[in-house]
Amino acid sequence: MGNIRTIFFDTYAFYELIAENVNYRPYAKGFSIVTTKLNLMELHYGLLVKYGKEVADTYYYELLKFVVSISDEVIIEANEFRASMKRKGLSLSYIDCIGYMLAKSLNTKFLTGDKEFAGLGNVEYAK
Repeated sequence: MGNIRTIFFDTYAFYELIAENVNYRPYAKGFSIVTTKLNLMELHYGLLVKYGKEVADTYYYELLKFVVSISDEVIIEANEFRASMKRKGLSLSYIDCIGYMLAKSLNTKFLTGDKEFAGLGNVEYAK
């Protein structure tokens, strides 16, 4: 049995898995997932609007087991990262920046399909 890799799931990644995007199929098994409650909040809202309360609540509570806490250091690093990206003309959400910096602090990849992260270090990019 091989080693299970830990990977941070951005909200985008959860959406794509739920939508059964074939490019995300490799991430459906064999990974230890980490995320934040903020990502689950985004996911819950999107699913609530698209599929209704039952689906949104089901995914929210099922995915809670993957949530890790956000340290003060990660919040500060996320703000610094967001500001540096803004200076480069890229507008990233607070939640994405927190997830990205949290993944770095956990020494794991940040899984996303958000184009702003393509080509950045520590990113597993799938569209």
